[in-house]
Amino acid sequence: MTWILDLLHRLTEFQITWSDLADILLVTMLIYTLLILLRGTRAMQMLWGLLVLVGVYLTAAAMGLVTLTSILGHTLAVLPIAIIVLFQQEIRRMLTAFGSTGWLHVGQSNSEDPVLLNEIALAVQALAAKRIGALIAIEKKDSLAAWAETGIPLEARFSYDLLLNIFIPGTPLHDGAVIIRGNRIQAAACFLPLTTGHSLSSELGTRHRAAVGLTEESDALVIVVSEETGTISLAVEQQLMRPLDETTLRNALVEQMYQFRAAEEDTA
Repeated sequence: MTWILDLLHRLTEFQITWSDLADILLVTMLIYTLLILLRGTRAMQMLWGLLVLVGVYLTAAAMGLVTLTSILGHTLAVLPIAIIVLFQQEIRRMLTAFGSTGWLHVGQSNSEDPVLLNEIALAVQALAAKRIGALIAIEKKDSLAAWAETGIPLEARFSYDLLLNIFIPGTPLHDGAVIIRGNRIQAAACFLPLTTGHSLSSELGTRHRAAVGLTEESDALVIVVSEETGTISLAVEQQLMRPLDETTLRNALVEQMYQFRAAEEDTA
């Protein structure tokens, strides 16, 4: 808080320098980047809760509410430790995103997208027809490296046959999620975070909860094939689109990736 007071003091005395302006710009960019990374996640909801708590503390202090101020003061004293505990997963994801090579590809289009998405849709339809359960996460801007580390690294070029073989029941890699980055299968048998929301039907199983859970933590697209019914679902921005077939899945994937590429070009 000292730097804010010092900045205000300089403003009143018109002593702002170019270094001060650069400092303000860099801090603004850092805060903006952090908010973008937290957008749409449960961490953002917790962050708002902490801000409300700080607001109540400042209000209580201004109104002279001694008891409430004392209680909240002791609570906020352990706030740095609480932030590390509550946001450990998000902190790890943000650090991974900052160091991810995916940042170097912003604004570059992938001419293989239509072919890749068509192959994915065909493979998913084949799995659904045989009622073979599957969970497939497609990385967009937010890095999925943290979840890829929980599985078996493959780093293999994507192919229709490889995706089908991964989910064959009884094989070592079939139980878990496949993570696709670009035109490569990054890892298989990965563990994804389960949503704690109660909006999903009780009929939906762990795969569907994992799909929605990952979209709460990232901007990924997650495809689910139910082994009980063969129903195809697509999790996008904490919402579950179902039931889908090969055509509607392909159209949804193309639309989502088109919007993603357009947004990248706008920010380039």
